Amino acid sequence: MQRKYKIPFALAILSLAIAGCSSNKIKVEKVKPNPLPKLEQSTSLVQVFSQKVSATDAADPLRLTMAKDGGVLFILDPKKGTVSAYRGKDRLWQNEISKIGLSSGVTAADGIVVVGNKKGQIFALDQASGEQKWTAQLSGSLISSALIQSGRVVVVANDNTTFGLADESGQQVWTYKLPGEQFSLRGQASPVTLDPNTVLVASSNAYLYAIDSLSGTLRMQRRVAVSDGRSDIQRLIDIDAEPTVAGQFVVTTSYQGQVTVTDLASQRVVWSEDTSSITRPEVSGRQVFVSQTDGQLVSYDLITGQKIWTNDQLLNRNLSNPVMLGQELLVGDLDGVLHMIDPTSGNIIGRSKTSGEVRSLRVLDNQLYVATRTGALSIWQNR
Repeated sequence: MQRKYKIPFALAILSLAIAGCSSNKIKVEKVKPNPLPKLEQSTSLVQVFSQKVSATDAADPLRLTMAKDGGVLFILDPKKGTVSAYRGKDRLWQNEISKIGLSSGVTAADGIVVVGNKKGQIFALDQASGEQKWTAQLSGSLISSALIQSGRVVVVANDNTTFGLADESGQQVWTYKLPGEQFSLRGQASPVTLDPNTVLVASSNAYLYAIDSLSGTLRMQRRVAVSDGRSDIQRLIDIDAEPTVAGQFVVTTSYQGQVTVTDLASQRVVWSEDTSSITRPEVSGRQVFVSQTDGQLVSYDLITGQKIWTNDQLLNRNLSNPVMLGQELLVGDLDGVLHMIDPTSGNIIGRSKTSGEVRSLRVLDNQLYVATRTGALSIWQNR
C-alpha cells in the first residue's frame, strides 16, 4: 500500500523556502504582511449578526462555514461538537452530537443539517428540532462540507473516497474513489452542484470529476492544472478550493498551478494562466477574481483569460476567497480586516473589521457570511 502524506499549507511554504536555499546555514526569514494602505475615502459594512464558537488551530484546514435554509441559520462549534440553529438572533435549538468535536463545515437542505468529524462519522439532524436522524461511518476524516441534492448527501472523505448517501437514512448508495498523490496539502474541496443530478469534485491530482449524484456514475474527468516542479513539495498541485460554475464554464484554482476555465459543453480548457491559490475563485459577469497565496488579487476576463487588473497592496496578508456583495468585491485577511474593492479597477474603497484570520466568505441573500480561525462568525450587509 502506498502511504500518503497530508501537509499543512504553512509547512509546505516553509519547505519550499528551505528547498530554495543552497547554503549549509539555512535561514528562513519571516515574511511580513504589507501594512494596510491608507484610504482617502472609506465605506464600511454593517454587522447584523455575530456568534463566537471555538477557535481552530493554525494548521487546521477547516474553513468554518454557516448554512442557511428556510430562513434559519445553522452553525457548528468545532471543539464542543455542537450544532445550533438561529432565527434572527434567537437560538431555536442546540445539540451536542460529537464528543470528539466536528471537523467539517455545516450543510443544510431538504429538511436536514449535515456535519462530520475527524473519525469519519457523518451526522444528519432534523432542521426543525435538532434531533439526530441518522449517522454513518465513512472511511476517512471529514474536513470539508457535504452537498445535499437529489435525495443524496455527497461527501468526500480525506482518503479521497467520494460517498453518495441516501438523505433519508444515511445508507450508502455509491462510492467513487478519486486518484490521489503521495504528498498533498491537508485540505479538501467540497463537492459543488453542476446541475440537479450532477456534482463536481476536485482532487489533489489536479483533476475535475463530474459524477452522477444518483448513481455515482462518472460523467466527465478533466485535468485542469499541471506542475513542472522538481521536488515532491514543488510538485504539489492540489485543488483545495471549490470550483465555481458560471453558465457553461467552470473555473478552478490550484496550489502552485493555474487558474483554469473549462467549457463544460466541449469538456475542453478555454484558457489557463499560472497562479497559486487555495481559495475559491469568484465570477461576476465577464470577470474572474482570484486571491493568490502571495496576497495578490487578480482579475481576468472569463472568456479570453486576459488579465484586467492586479492589486498587490495586500501582499502576504493570507487572503480569504473573494466574493461579490452587490456591486463590490470583498476579501478578508489575517487580521480580520474585510477589504472592499472596486471590481472594475481593483482599487480598495473601504474596510470593516472582525476578529481573527478570515478563513471563509459567503454571500447568501445579499448578505456577507464571515468565519474566522478564532471562531468569530458574523453576518454583514451594505449600509
